[in-house]
Amino acid sequence: MVAARMQAAGYATLLMDLLTPEEERIDDRTGKLRFDIPLLAARLTGAIRWSNDRSETRSLPVALFGASTGAAAALQAAAEVPELVQLVISRGGRPDLASDALERVTVPTLLIVGSRDLEVLALNRAAAARLAGPTDIAIVAGATHLFPEPGTLDQVVELALEALRLNLAG
Repeated sequence: MVAARMQAAGYATLLMDLLTPEEERIDDRTGKLRFDIPLLAARLTGAIRWSNDRSETRSLPVALFGASTGAAAALQAAAEVPELVQLVISRGGRPDLASDALERVTVPTLLIVGSRDLEVLALNRAAAARLAGPTDIAIVAGATHLFPEPGTLDQVVELALEALRLNLAG
């Protein structure tokens, strides 16, 4: 839904799973691979480099949108290839899992968190203080971790689109 709304607003998107189907099956049993931030970030960094190597996409600005542990992977990838990333958007993310990469993230970052997701909100506030680039925290009133409440995911999309408009000029 988020990617479709971004496309409708005129943004190119690459929607990808950071785990293979076999890894998903393993993770369903163990719950460990989704927390392997170096693995997830390496996959995302590979996709960023792939996009930059293609003539059709090389000139397009890159914004990373990640949810939960995908947000930590996005932050780590932004720290690893800062010359290729212009913006990071986190939805209910776990930026704390990006650990030592936070101080190397120099691009603008938007952390979107539900007001009722108290633990993740605290983690986002602590991580925001460590991010090197301009950082905003947007709190969606009444939302919990996965934003299942009516209208809350729509608010996430609007916040993300506004960040894209402000940070990807041209």
